[in-house]
Amino acid sequence: MTGTVVRLLDRPTYGLPQVDRLLGLPAGTARRWIDGYERGGRTYEPVVREERTGDPIATWGEFVETRLLAEYRDAGVPMVRMRPAIEQLRKELGVRYPLASARTWLDVHGRELVRQVQDEVELDRKLSLVVVRTGQTVAEWSDQVESFRRSIEWSGDGPQAEPLVIRPVHDIEDVRIDPTRGFGEPVVRGVRTEIIVELVRAGESTATIAELYDLPPAQVEAAVRYELLRNAA
Repeated sequence: MTGTVVRLLDRPTYGLPQVDRLLGLPAGTARRWIDGYERGGRTYEPVVREERTGDPIATWGEFVETRLLAEYRDAGVPMVRMRPAIEQLRKELGVRYPLASARTWLDVHGRELVRQVQDEVELDRKLSLVVVRTGQTVAEWSDQVESFRRSIEWSGDGPQAEPLVIRPVHDIEDVRIDPTRGFGEPVVRGVRTEIIVELVRAGESTATIAELYDLPPAQVEAAVRYELLRNAA
């Protein structure tokens, strides 16, 4: 009997609290964004999932989409306002994860489609994915989106490509997350960042850790900086 092949984006990968931890989000954020929530007798539908499922495990696709939403966490606008744009993109593209789809980020027409959708649903300006900057006429990806796009390594350059590796923090180049390696935990050149920071806390020097794992000192420092950032959330 042949087993069913599960696409990487559909692979159950992280518990929802783990998503918060990896992306440096306040506790409970991933649950609200991915699966919705109730407050004051009112139900808020999820931003990432099509509907609430109660499933405590996020797929890789859901993790990647939450990584993009994390770029907007300080926008001061309720993230639920992003939902209409995501729903419309899902319909237009015919994909489950429009914010993790090669058709959005790699296709030459993806940016214009996103612009049309966000205009149609009147997406809040602070959450805009595509912007026209002052003095310009050509639409560009917003700073948040450009940061997200640069964080992804794809399996190819065609419409069926999938995100293979992602950087959880846009300005720490060396820390990467691969759902198929290291139990999906952040690593620098295959060494889990949490192991590196544990050694630092135990009193080991950057030079000693770098020699132990054959890493440049800068990558050891990047691992420590990442761990400090996510633990400060």
